[in-house]
Amino acid sequence: MSPKFSIILTSYNRSRLLVRALNSLIHQTFDDWEGIIVDDGSTDDTPEVVCEFLKNHSNIRYFRQENHGEAGAKNTGFSMCRGNYISFLDSDDEYHPKHLESRNELLCNNPGVQLLHGGVSIIGDEFVPDRKNPGNMIHLSDCIIGGTFFVEQNAMKLLGGFRNIPIGTDSDLYERAVSMNFKIMKTHMPSYIYHRTGQDSITHNFLKNSFKH
Repeated sequence: MSPKFSIILTSYNRSRLLVRALNSLIHQTFDDWEGIIVDDGSTDDTPEVVCEFLKNHSNIRYFRQENHGEAGAKNTGFSMCRGNYISFLDSDDEYHPKHLESRNELLCNNPGVQLLHGGVSIIGDEFVPDRKNPGNMIHLSDCIIGGTFFVEQNAMKLLGGFRNIPIGTDSDLYERAVSMNFKIMKTHMPSYIYHRTGQDSITHNFLKNSFKH
């Protein structure tokens, strides 16, 4: 039987942060989910760290590949999903314990929603480069945050996954969903915890052409 949610967690050389993210996933109050970890060519001890979680959690799978960047890693995860809805957890972020429970309730109470998003708590820097004008900084409240996405499986197939562009892959997916007249819902429940204190994020390093997950 398919789980309600497939959670895609991509990572590149972030073994220590990955522990925090995975702990927040396994301690969810809602348990009808599968976790898919895509290791995008890490050279640190990520395999050993993940192995400890795999021993005790049969609903988590691990896949290791050569480095393909953010979009490629997420699309690999998508190809392995079995859930009714696909969501994401960046390796340097975490979930509030009731994150999945709250989203399940919203989706059950709003049948037909193809893309649910929003509801984030920001820790650290609240400004990022404008993807359409990288010289300008904009507040995250004006951005689409992909970690908060819950995309219906068939809708994701219609979208064809993420496009490999330098920045704004999440906004690009969202804009394509809008153009295809998907039923979209936004929530303000701040249960996705977005950490912006590190210096190795895509948005921090965009002008240096650096990529992370």
